[in-house]
Amino acid sequence: YSLLHASRKTFSNVKVSISEQWTPSAFNTSVELPVEIWSSNHLFPSAEEATLFLGTLDTIFLFSYAVGLFISGIVGDRLNLRWVLSFGMCSSALVVFVFGTVTEWLHFYNKWLYCCLWIVNGLLQSTGWPCVVAVMGNWFGKAGRGVVFGLWSACASVGNILGACLASSVLQYGYEYAFLVTASVQFAGGVIIFFGLLVSPEEIGLSGIEAEENFEEDSHRPLINGTENEDDYEPNYSIQEDSTITQVKAISFYQACCLPGVIPYSLAYACLKLVNYSFFFWLPFYLSNNFRWKEAEADKLSIWYDVGGIIGGTLQGFISDILQKRAPVLALSLLLAIGSLIGYSRSPDDKSINALLMTVTGFFIGGPSNMISSAISADLGRQELIQGSSEALATVTGIVDGTGSVGAAVGQYLVSLIQDKLGWMWVFYFFILMTSCTILFISPLIVREVLYLVRRRQAHILSE
Repeated sequence: YSLLHASRKTFSNVKVSISEQWTPSAFNTSVELPVEIWSSNHLFPSAEEATLFLGTLDTIFLFSYAVGLFISGIVGDRLNLRWVLSFGMCSSALVVFVFGTVTEWLHFYNKWLYCCLWIVNGLLQSTGWPCVVAVMGNWFGKAGRGVVFGLWSACASVGNILGACLASSVLQYGYEYAFLVTASVQFAGGVIIFFGLLVSPEEIGLSGIEAEENFEEDSHRPLINGTENEDDYEPNYSIQEDSTITQVKAISFYQACCLPGVIPYSLAYACLKLVNYSFFFWLPFYLSNNFRWKEAEADKLSIWYDVGGIIGGTLQGFISDILQKRAPVLALSLLLAIGSLIGYSRSPDDKSINALLMTVTGFFIGGPSNMISSAISADLGRQELIQGSSEALATVTGIVDGTGSVGAAVGQYLVSLIQDKLGWMWVFYFFILMTSCTILFISPLIVREVLYLVRRRQAHILSE
């Protein structure tokens, strides 16, 4: 998944170079090639229009990615996860190679071709997250799932850093080589996945992770809980020795949507991913635009948001494992996120203070985002209600992340619109509103789980 994110980040990092190549740019007065390219292809008369088209490609990618997530989750639960994941990685690498490298080598520029390729890329890249969460869920039980998934979900942030490093290392030779390098690395990763990934313990004759969790698990149910421990029971996910993995029946898309907690967390993640991805796409631009810092400095500084998200996801996952509940930890973090957004919106023109406030904001926004998309999605895909058809992890993950990606896609347009009409402060007010909506959507789960923790505490005091 780091490699998939690296290729996405590459596109963000080379937008300036692409814009200059697609326009008769004043930046290239000493080089006649961009003028010749524009004359023969009539791409964009100005850098502003080229930038707008690049933003449109971002939105196209996110919408196709969102649609693909719903589909990929269903496919992942019905086919071998290793096949689906390796196919998506290798095919996406080929599309990225054609999009950024082949078209430039041939000097073939076409807006509709770019749009079609990026739609296909979004669909192919969507095979990643549902499949990798499903594989991780097969190997790690929920007793330590919060901290394991919190640390592991840092792969997206690591991929962002990797993509930035790969692109910057060859960008001096032309933006096409940035696409070539990341596509090659991603294709190689897909080949390694195909030959080396073990989807589940059953593939090598071990018992499933759920088979080793006994009645102690009753109190660990973080999402679907009534007031009784019996309601917290999680079924055995192991497969009988004389069975095969393909014999387990996958549930339908509608059944997955009807599982308790899936819709609330999906809607909450739509709001939260909007904020998180807005920082991903707009933070370097905001730093350059608002503080007039150099683009290279802004790119480097924006890494601190990812650092905060890595620490936040791991620590909050660890705390939720101790409490054996996820929603109260999310609620507290999101409340503090509102305060951190207010603080960051008033950051002074000082790189050190800005980096500190950015890290804190990433901790309270990126952390919950990582937890919902990984640990909580895995929890939702393993419930008592689907004991008879427990192959639901990829489908549920696709629903949650797909809904989140729809929110993120809409958000990129709204952020640019609000910034253009009202200014950056109103963008932060919008982020605060979306963070509040995240809390609102999961408020019934928060109340239920807080009451459960209170009752458990009282029972523990009485027993002493």
